[in-house]
Amino acid sequence: MKKLLILILFFGIQFSYISCSKDSDANEEQSLPAETFLNVSYGSNAQEKYDLYLPENRSAERTKVIVLVHGGGWIEGDKADMDFLIPYIKLRHPDHAIVNINYVLADANTPAFPNQFLNLDAVINKLTSEKDELHILPQFALVGVSAGAHISLMYDYVYDTDDQVKIVGDIVGPTDFTDPFYSDNPNFPVLMAALVDESAYPAGTNYAEVLSPAFQVSNASSPTLLFYGNADPLVPLSNATTLNSALNIAQIDHTLNVYEGGHGDWSNVDIENMKAQISTYVDMYLEVN
Repeated sequence: MKKLLILILFFGIQFSYISCSKDSDANEEQSLPAETFLNVSYGSNAQEKYDLYLPENRSAERTKVIVLVHGGGWIEGDKADMDFLIPYIKLRHPDHAIVNINYVLADANTPAFPNQFLNLDAVINKLTSEKDELHILPQFALVGVSAGAHISLMYDYVYDTDDQVKIVGDIVGPTDFTDPFYSDNPNFPVLMAALVDESAYPAGTNYAEVLSPAFQVSNASSPTLLFYGNADPLVPLSNATTLNSALNIAQIDHTLNVYEGGHGDWSNVDIENMKAQISTYVDMYLEVN
């Protein structure tokens, strides 16, 4: 990709010349074609890859970014699971870039937390550092499903210290690990211990609270869309209402949507409604300037 030409304006140059130069630069910007880059590496691990979809006529002044984060219980899943959203986003938001990410899945040697939050941080840092080359404006929407929604919420509420994330779409994301649904499960402490890198947190940390987005909400949190099923066997509806209450207290713009069904297995009408609401938030908070 060619970098945009930089206009160097000197005092005394005639206005007509300046106008012509600006027109020439605008034409160069308009000539940028749409481009797709698959399996872009953002780290040393083979799983640290993302797909990048750049729109035509993009620029570093206006082209913001929608990031997709797949689910899979932190131990499985793939960015291909989010591919179904890409044609819709391209159609509905043709001026936005799209990034569909993989993160390093947890296993016996690699805990999920905080590593998966840091994976997302590495993606955002890489895109930010390459903003001029890519011709993007590094402001982001995060749209995650299940574990990916949990990662997205935690990133925005805890790690996004530069306020680059402008909205979060939370689709059936766990938000409160202190909920009896989890804490009363005798297998939950074992699961939590397996997922957490204890060396990354202070001694005595209450992991159930520290890793629960509902306990991390602040007045710096981004507008958040919540989508949950009323019969979800994996994430209880109480997780949705707990996060909803925390966002109410912090006076963060948000909407809670409860659909008939379980862990995302909703009607086509509800799925389309979900997409439309995410689009509305993108238009409001990640608008093209």
